[in-house]
Amino acid sequence: MGAREGEYRYERGREKARDAARVETFSDGVFAVVLTVMAVELLQTGPARESGRELPDALAHAWPSYLAYVITFALAGQVWLAHHNLWRYVVRVDQMLLVLNLLVLLFIATIPFTADLLSDNLRGSATEQRLTAALYLGTVLGEAIFVNLSWWWARRRGLLHPDLDPRLARAVARRILLKPLLYLVAFAVVFIDPILSLCAYLLLVGYYLVGGPGDLRPSAGPTHDGSAA
Repeated sequence: MGAREGEYRYERGREKARDAARVETFSDGVFAVVLTVMAVELLQTGPARESGRELPDALAHAWPSYLAYVITFALAGQVWLAHHNLWRYVVRVDQMLLVLNLLVLLFIATIPFTADLLSDNLRGSATEQRLTAALYLGTVLGEAIFVNLSWWWARRRGLLHPDLDPRLARAVARRILLKPLLYLVAFAVVFIDPILSLCAYLLLVGYYLVGGPGDLRPSAGPTHDGSAA
């Protein structure tokens, strides 16, 4: 009996396809765990009340932990927003896209470790400050590179929604390609002042929180399928 039309067979391109829903759910879970771990770490490293030290003093002494937490939470939150926005255009996944997304999550999962190092060494020597800043850069830069590769691969392999305007796909690609370059600029500032470098990362987060190509926009009305855009 001949193979029925549409039957899934052991041939290239005939295996059963899968949509992106499960990937998004798994990714959201990783982001949630990372942000929760960061909050728990902050609670566990609360200000030490040394003998004779008042609470305002203790809080002021622990400012590196708070600064690293706020900036890193903002970075991780912005990456989650970007991931959410990009993946709403992905309608199918293949093995390579799954691997690239796992590599994005690998760097995201490293964020609590590098944030902890950062808060512990902001008062250290210049060498320690630069080393921790380099590790921090490696984390955020790795994430940005693999987000770019994920989008490039999804476009190349036709995994995006067929109705997606190619001009929008290119505009999104240009916008996310800028991010690793801006991360390198923020890192370069560490040789002037480590705190200023962290503030540069925070400004970068602010820039990407402003709506751009591919981001969610307020909708004037329901889309053709009756749902909000």
